[in-house]
Amino acid sequence: MRTFLGKWLVALAAVCSIAVTPVEAASRIKDVASLQSGRENQLIGYGLVVGLQGTGDSLRSSPFTEQSLRAMLQNLGISTQGGDSRSKNIAAVLVTANLPAFASPGSRMDVTVGSLGDATSLRGGTLVMTSLSGADGQIYAVAQGSVVVTGFNAQGSAATLNQGITTAGRVPNGAIIERELPSKFKDGFNLVMQLRNPDFSTAVGMAEAINRYSKEQFGGRIAEARDSQTVVIDKPKMADLSRLMADIENLVIETDVPARVVVNERTGTIVIGQDVRISQVAVSYGTLTVQVTETPTVVQPEPFSRGQTAVEPNTTIQASQDGGTVAILNGSNLRTLVAGLNSIGVKPDGIISILQGIKTAGALQAELVLQ
Repeated sequence: MRTFLGKWLVALAAVCSIAVTPVEAASRIKDVASLQSGRENQLIGYGLVVGLQGTGDSLRSSPFTEQSLRAMLQNLGISTQGGDSRSKNIAAVLVTANLPAFASPGSRMDVTVGSLGDATSLRGGTLVMTSLSGADGQIYAVAQGSVVVTGFNAQGSAATLNQGITTAGRVPNGAIIERELPSKFKDGFNLVMQLRNPDFSTAVGMAEAINRYSKEQFGGRIAEARDSQTVVIDKPKMADLSRLMADIENLVIETDVPARVVVNERTGTIVIGQDVRISQVAVSYGTLTVQVTETPTVVQPEPFSRGQTAVEPNTTIQASQDGGTVAILNGSNLRTLVAGLNSIGVKPDGIISILQGIKTAGALQAELVLQ
């Protein structure tokens, strides 16, 4: 019986794209939670990419590009009066980056650039020095360097080939951090951990694991679960926060996730969580296929007659019905549920319809997420 179910599970995972989650998930704290004061900060800036091979902005269609070009040249001491520029070797771009936590001045980070005008490609361009500001308006980094574009396009008189995106790219290590964040890690009196997937059971389990560690090291409890996402850790006396964080983030805890079924109707992908249960329900699935075939026949007149060539219609209609099998689904565990769905023998779109119908009937004891 186990061999039979194993074959059905392999066939269903290959044909119907059903992903099965493990029975229990044991993870390190650093993999399921992040330090509140150690989060990234988003930066943004406006700049120019130069050196393009005629694939930049049309200055008439993108007036802000021409204004930026004139302002840059004036700052370099070059007069721009007396004529309009028609160069298409420059493009206005928006530059974004994520400032890493605890970043220090002088370190580097990657930046992403995206075209703002009607440029067709940024390949081969160079980003001119661009300041990156945070939400508070302060400048935290300056970016400059060659733009790396993974996409390409080729165009001829009768055909065009495009692959990937050519109007966006990256500048690896293109930004130098000029200002550090005002907060200091070791100035705090506690550590606030935030779960990436909020869950009360996981938060309480994390606090208990930290308290077991603290009783052995410091002789008392230091962690408390405030809600489903936040666990607050008080700093023990004479403890170093960096050393404490290094020990805590490597503690292994059991994570818990809600029962959930995720369905992507565009790709036909179905992901069923481990704790999904289905109450006993009978399911029948069948499809009616109607095929209409047109085979017109050309009719010729008799020789030496005054008749005309005509087309005689000929229509064939065939109707067939597949499926119709009634199966009993009683998903006390994931293996039984998958085997029951596979026993009906339908395609992924059919399984999606069945899951939606079971949810409507109130027999699916899980959250159904449609994408």
